[in-house]
Amino acid sequence: MQPDSSGVPGTSIGLRTRRRQPAMAALAAAVIAAGGLVGFLAYSQTSHRTAVLAIARSVTAGDVVRDADLTEVSVSLDPGLKPFAAAERSKVVGKRAAVSLTPGGMLSRGQITTRTLVGADEQLVGIGLKASQVPATRLSAGDRVQVVSTPADGAAEQQSGKADVDQEPSPRTIPARVVRVGAREQATGEVVVDVAVRAVDGPTLASRAAGGNIALVVAPSSAGGGS
Repeated sequence: MQPDSSGVPGTSIGLRTRRRQPAMAALAAAVIAAGGLVGFLAYSQTSHRTAVLAIARSVTAGDVVRDADLTEVSVSLDPGLKPFAAAERSKVVGKRAAVSLTPGGMLSRGQITTRTLVGADEQLVGIGLKASQVPATRLSAGDRVQVVSTPADGAAEQQSGKADVDQEPSPRTIPARVVRVGAREQATGEVVVDVAVRAVDGPTLASRAAGGNIALVVAPSSAGGGS
């Protein structure tokens, strides 16, 4: 071993070792503190998570929500959110969707309704419509519409030959409220729309719908009666 400048062997090496020890101790303490902070944050995040209901399968507005349509997720809730707790599952199953429910979303209270879709003085009528018989704008439950009777092809030709255009009678209409919009058939392009109408108009609308010579017109919510 070579003596250092002071003439005492190993003195400089011992001093460097002693200087490193406090630095290493401080570094170790910092690492432990950082690890503890990360662990605390992870614990606080997981400990404040809440089990809530989420949507597992698509549900069309107006349809009954079934148990298989729901799933449970654990989330950190924002105070502004109003979801259903997982423990409230039995309160949701059997109710109707107020809007269309999309898989993956959290179920909120405004998306479920207990409101009767058809009133005591109304009747529910299902009408099959082709793409040309409904507006391109998507219909939703609650939309107010007018069901307009359209003449058959032969009747339209006969009417155009007998009467002047200015003297043609107004089309017969029935006011209705959309209750449910079914899925469009891939083969035919037809979609079935369930509408609620006044009880006195139910049989008339069913008869007209059977002939297929009808169309839907979106109407203001204040639309009145028909003929």
